[in-house]
Amino acid sequence: MQIGTHKLRNNLFVAPMAGVTDRPFRQLCKQFGAGLAVSEMVASNSLLWGSEKTLRRANHDGEVSPISVQIAGADPKMMADAARFNVDQGAQIIDINMGCPAKKVCNAAAGSALLRDEPLVARILEAVVSAVDVPVTLKFRTGWDRQNKNALTVARIAEDAGIQLLSIHGRTRACGYTGHAEYDTIREVKLASRLPIIANGDITTPEEARDVLAYTGADGVMIGRAAQGRPWIFREIEHFLATGDKLPPPLVAEIRTVLLAHLHDLYGFYGFDRGVKVARKHISWYTKGLAGSASFRHRMNQLESCTEQIEAVDRFFEELAGNDRRLRYIEEEAPMELAA
Repeated sequence: MQIGTHKLRNNLFVAPMAGVTDRPFRQLCKQFGAGLAVSEMVASNSLLWGSEKTLRRANHDGEVSPISVQIAGADPKMMADAARFNVDQGAQIIDINMGCPAKKVCNAAAGSALLRDEPLVARILEAVVSAVDVPVTLKFRTGWDRQNKNALTVARIAEDAGIQLLSIHGRTRACGYTGHAEYDTIREVKLASRLPIIANGDITTPEEARDVLAYTGADGVMIGRAAQGRPWIFREIEHFLATGDKLPPPLVAEIRTVLLAHLHDLYGFYGFDRGVKVARKHISWYTKGLAGSASFRHRMNQLESCTEQIEAVDRFFEELAGNDRRLRYIEEEAPMELAA
């Protein structure tokens, strides 16, 4: 698969997720087979570019190419400026966010709120495409609500503006992340558009990836929440699509190694204090569903240092059935999630 001059390893994309798809996570997903990993969204407001958060999100040191950065905003000029800023910081692909359903984003008339103003969608896309010499892609939803689905219209606007690829989440803004994603709209857009189409929403297994590709005719799939604590899902899907065979679950020893390496990357990227807090949610995702993990996650939330976290993770995996065994998930009552 290709975007502009960038030839991707495959057609498996990591969805941009605020607070999740930082540089350590993107690198890890690429190591496990993702063809492209899109960054957390960067605000188009130039007043925020010097903030620690924005500078961290614009940090691509050592990241495997191509580097795709998502920008969000509602003003065409500010979005164009943001695109130029991020290209100067190393972005090789600019992705425009018209899919985020979060209230704080939509209340600023950005994200999926833009789907209510098609002329503004056109002005933003045209401004960003004209501002940079790198490919520009668009991520959006099927519409504002079930009575106002305009994905076909937005796709035509994007094509006319020079957008080079569309990622479509099979929900409306009103749906948020509830219910089930639908793929009929994605299929309709694929039939009507000349652009590459990436299907997003509720793809959690290799079989679901295969079925969504077959039903929609999409050129690729985008994985979001299913990759949290499970970055090897890209390896599993890539292998399944290529061979028709499912890989066995990863060995406990491998997951232990992956998680510990991920933790060290987080500490290095965020610093020890912030890194400990960010690491909590990742540890929770990696261990959720494993025997004894609910109580482990509760204890983990009380730890305040990197050393304590590392030691606790080591002990937890030591207590599993043995490092030569494969992961086996069980159902637990009301597993506790950890705050970042």
